[in-house]
Amino acid sequence: MPTKTITALIALEDGRVFKGKTFGARGERYGEIVFNTSMTGYQEILTDPSYKGQIVTMTYPLIGNYGGNPEDIESYCPHVEGFVVREYIRNYSNWRAEENLEDFLKRHNIIGVEGIDTRAITRHIRSAGAMKAVISTEDLDPQSLVGKAQNSPGLIGRDLVKEVTCGETYLWFSKKALPESPPFKVAAMDFGVKHNILRIMERLGCEVTVVPADTSADQILALNPDGVFLSNGPGDPAGVPYIVEEVKKLLGKRPILGICLGHQILGLAFGGKTFKLKFGHRGGNQPVKELRTGKIEITAQNHGFCVDIESMDKNEVELTHINLNDQTLEGMRHKKLPIYSVQYHPEASPGPHDARGLFQGFLQMMKDYRGS
Repeated sequence: MPTKTITALIALEDGRVFKGKTFGARGERYGEIVFNTSMTGYQEILTDPSYKGQIVTMTYPLIGNYGGNPEDIESYCPHVEGFVVREYIRNYSNWRAEENLEDFLKRHNIIGVEGIDTRAITRHIRSAGAMKAVISTEDLDPQSLVGKAQNSPGLIGRDLVKEVTCGETYLWFSKKALPESPPFKVAAMDFGVKHNILRIMERLGCEVTVVPADTSADQILALNPDGVFLSNGPGDPAGVPYIVEEVKKLLGKRPILGICLGHQILGLAFGGKTFKLKFGHRGGNQPVKELRTGKIEITAQNHGFCVDIESMDKNEVELTHINLNDQTLEGMRHKKLPIYSVQYHPEASPGPHDARGLFQGFLQMMKDYRGS
């Protein structure tokens, strides 16, 4: 028996309205509407905590064709506010799949919308910039929805980290047993950490203790880690000043690696500034240049804010990577302290694996610090 078609509207704060059909949950959600250019990896995108507060539009037109499974998830549940596709494929085919995408969305109360001209949304965002939006299967009055979008909270200044961080400290453990004496112990500050980051560090032999975002520097140092990892996460880095203050206290105390939001927080801790990008970098095809070697890497990215390249003290901080699309800052290293960070996602999931070597660099940094 065919599923009953339910109309859904997506209204943007500038008055643009898109009509489609819902799949997944029903209801009404608010968020910043953004687009992701990845061709695969929708399950990892849905469960990436960095998307908290956002309605994600996929530019690839066919979504759902390989279903879903419990292995390809990046956190305990989806965090997107809504999911928009051109065409939802109900008849999935993959030997690892255990459910279809619609059932996955329903189970986690996420609204999905299909039948949308996703090219039009993407072109509009690229021209006008990412903006506040509302997605609804209940209120189908365009004027009413536009007003709701305009009055909804945006991302600037909001603390979304507190909504995705872990509730208590825990030791990360997957299927691989750690050696009796792991070579390095890492304290990972969870701002919305992706599981694949933890998997990679575990695979490299690290014992990873994950701590909530509001953990103090003293509490972290009491764990006696060999290094500190600052994770990815959602929203505006300027909205979490309490984290920035604790990270400042960690500078010089242990080697530090930052990814995405962790990179931005380090930028603020170094005395720099951050700003909001027009439409962000999201997808698996962002070209990044390493300035020292000239090497180009194709990277996975998911961020709407950026460290201001001109605000960094060049006497203290070396700029290591730039984005070739817009020349924004993608990586930096402290010239005196064992600290470096990148704006992109070397762990991928989804995306290319060009930058996996950065984790080896973190291990070497901890080894050098221990021997100093």
